[in-house]
Amino acid sequence: MLQLFIIRHAKSSWDNPALRDFHRPLNDRGLSVAPRMSKFMQQFTPSPDLLISSPARRAIDTAAFFAEAYQVPFADIVQEPALYEASALEIMRVISQLPETARVVFLFGHNPGLTEFVNQFTNQPFINIPTCGVVLLESTAPNWRALYEENTKLKQNWFPKTSLQ
Repeated sequence: MLQLFIIRHAKSSWDNPALRDFHRPLNDRGLSVAPRMSKFMQQFTPSPDLLISSPARRAIDTAAFFAEAYQVPFADIVQEPALYEASALEIMRVISQLPETARVVFLFGHNPGLTEFVNQFTNQPFINIPTCGVVLLESTAPNWRALYEENTKLKQNWFPKTSLQ
């Protein structure tokens, strides 16, 4: 069984309008929710074999909190430029290239691509995966290249407003 945890970055700051989108940091809420959400998830989900993230600051900072919770060195987070502003198709391309040794993968990225990607695998589509939301897709595919709609299903989701009460 392949397990793919799709994780949207935590809430980001818009305080500095001169700052390029790529460099926007987490805001106070993001800095509060991301460590809480990662520790919450760590209680009952398997440790990742691979953490892969958009290199945008808000995504990599969110990934860092999850790495810490799961005791994965920050240097082991794979920064994948194709995940920044990625469409669902681009996300699928990245996933298809994941190593076969990684059976549990945490992927950190952005909307709208993440929501569009996840909605391919469910009959109850999400309007929007919220910031720091986590969605688990499980697949019976023998490897990541073989992942598609017929062998992959949305298993569960955790969103801060409902999980961190």
